[in-house]
Amino acid sequence: MSKVLILGANGKIARLAEHIFIDTTDTDLRLYLRNSGRLKDFADSHTLVETVEGDATNVQTLIEAMKDVDMVYANLAGGNIEDEAKAVVEAMHAEKKTRLVWISTLGIYDEVPGKFGEWNNKTLGSYITNYAAAAKVIEDSDLDYTIIRPAWLTDKPEVDYEVTQKGEPFKGTEVSRRSIAQVVVDISQDPDKYKRESIGVNKPNTDGDKPAWY
Repeated sequence: MSKVLILGANGKIARLAEHIFIDTTDTDLRLYLRNSGRLKDFADSHTLVETVEGDATNVQTLIEAMKDVDMVYANLAGGNIEDEAKAVVEAMHAEKKTRLVWISTLGIYDEVPGKFGEWNNKTLGSYITNYAAAAKVIEDSDLDYTIIRPAWLTDKPEVDYEVTQKGEPFKGTEVSRRSIAQVVVDISQDPDKYKRESIGVNKPNTDGDKPAWY
């Protein structure tokens, strides 16, 4: 039995992953978020789940939350994402933790081709720059990271995806949050999967100038 620390545990992808963990694995979950009351009912109804309240830039709180965990899954967002990356890396070093799954975004390497790439860069703007800086912090560390770069996210109840590697052109325009959540859970069950890789994740056959639903 393993234990996973989920940072940003109230995020949409994180919530889906939490349910997949509970429904399909025997993994213990430690849920880290600013307001633990948001997930109190979920934690109270599952013996394998506990909550911790804290900010993802608070290194000491992160260190405490990382005790006894086997993997850290960071589902963080916001303008201070680079600071959060630095805090997570520092805390993992302090606790001698190595396995990190980090949710990023598409476009951080200017890897999205064609008109969709132009549209994506224009639409996301500084969001890409901030996430690129955070990803560099992770990649420059000695952690066994997996950086996940999802396409534009949908709420479709499906697991349907393909993967591209850093250095390859990004494919497709969209992917379901459920697919990303499943990738995270799969990595937790096979920690060597995508180790020290930055992967683009998209739904096959969704190429276009922008996501069809946008």
